[in-house]
Amino acid sequence: MPTPPERGQQQDPPPLEPIRVLRPRRTDALAELFREVPQESARYESVVMPRRLSGSEDETQELPPVPAYDGPRPFGSGPGLRRAAVVVGVSAAALIGFGCALLLPGRGDATAAPPPSAVPTPSAATTPAATDPDGPGTLREGASGPEVTDLQQRLLRIPDVYANGSTSGTYDPVLTEAVARFQVWYGIRGDESGVYGDDTRLALESRTG
Repeated sequence: MPTPPERGQQQDPPPLEPIRVLRPRRTDALAELFREVPQESARYESVVMPRRLSGSEDETQELPPVPAYDGPRPFGSGPGLRRAAVVVGVSAAALIGFGCALLLPGRGDATAAPPPSAVPTPSAATTPAATDPDGPGTLREGASGPEVTDLQQRLLRIPDVYANGSTSGTYDPVLTEAVARFQVWYGIRGDESGVYGDDTRLALESRTG
């Protein structure tokens, strides 16, 4: 039995109890919704399953194992870099060979005519055709005769090659220098320097008629 509170003492309020609110569930409406869904399970048709492909799991081959990673490769060790280095090397060799092919033929034109002392002076003017590398009828220093005179007259028609030259019919050092100068100026390489051979004769006769 609770004791009455004394005078001057504040009375504690009664404890509050939780209030429960009951809401009706709408199960009837949910059941009504399910009944409205048409039952179409009977309309489904049977579908033929596709046949199994030629390769089965049993026939599948196992892939080769992946090699283990052994760290980064050093620079220049890859196949692409090696292929590029080979291509660069071949291209450089081709360019060097092409440049040499262009420069070597022009060296004969840039060389000056040799001094008379460097020109060989055979004792005999006529050399057998079989052993003469400049062809039959070759004239060189020491020769004489009407063929030498014809050579001197033809060289006089070429400007600045045999200026004020002699027509004595003697193949002297002055005529040798004139023939060598004509060969250098007109790019004649088939004969020896200062030797009037077949190539020099053809070039001179074509320019002097």
